[in-house]
Amino acid sequence: MKQTAMANYRSNHFGWSVSEKVATITLDRPERKNPLTLDSYAELRDVFRALAFAPDVKAVVFTGEGGNFCSGGDVHEIIGELVKMDMTGLLAFTRMTGDLVKAMRSCPQPIIAAIDGVCAGAGAMVACACDLRFGTPQSKVAFLFVRVGLAGADMGACTLLPRLIGLSRAADLLYTGRAIDGQEAERIGFYNRLVEPEQLARQAHAMATSLAAGPAFAHGMTKTMLYQEWSHGLDECIEAEAQAQAICMQTKDFGRAYRAFVAREKPRFEGN
Repeated sequence: MKQTAMANYRSNHFGWSVSEKVATITLDRPERKNPLTLDSYAELRDVFRALAFAPDVKAVVFTGEGGNFCSGGDVHEIIGELVKMDMTGLLAFTRMTGDLVKAMRSCPQPIIAAIDGVCAGAGAMVACACDLRFGTPQSKVAFLFVRVGLAGADMGACTLLPRLIGLSRAADLLYTGRAIDGQEAERIGFYNRLVEPEQLARQAHAMATSLAAGPAFAHGMTKTMLYQEWSHGLDECIEAEAQAQAICMQTKDFGRAYRAFVAREKPRFEGN
């Protein structure tokens, strides 16, 4: 796939902008707390796949408009349709939603979720798929699948959530579907930072800008290894990291960092 200038991208189903090598994705149906639709799922999946070939984007902020992050799948446009589908259609849908998570995990750029208000169901899984999560004290996170008669096993929840907060805490949230506030979300490790609402966007973008100014190739390698090593033993992980780090040591950014250190200057990374 050829390289793409994502700054020129125009989205049909969510807000999109690029500034200082940071892309911002904004779910923008605030009147309904920013639900996902069949079309927005598919476009988000395709955008994250395209980011692997986007040299002008080094980090991503994922957020929602109007004081909420995402209320999950749209009740009418998704759930109303699912109850009419046969098994073939249902499996195509559940695989498509899982493909969004896989695309977010496989894109090389770090993704920071900026979460205020409601973060529920599929919205909570989008947050899980991000690399870092900044949330407000007032936010509410809930994995609601059990509330509609479904398993907590949705979009990778049974593997992603335990790795974020531990198995027993994940079991609590997935079995009960209960909502947790921002303080609990930070205490159990779901949030990396707890931020007041008026500071949320600024702090999330500050983190993304800082990461975008860093060694992009190395960040991509870190992200790859973080998730690749889940299924490996220690010996395999150490060998894989030895190979990954040796590759990073061949980058120009590694040389730039060394020369800056010798000169007692701040390194200027260029991502190669």
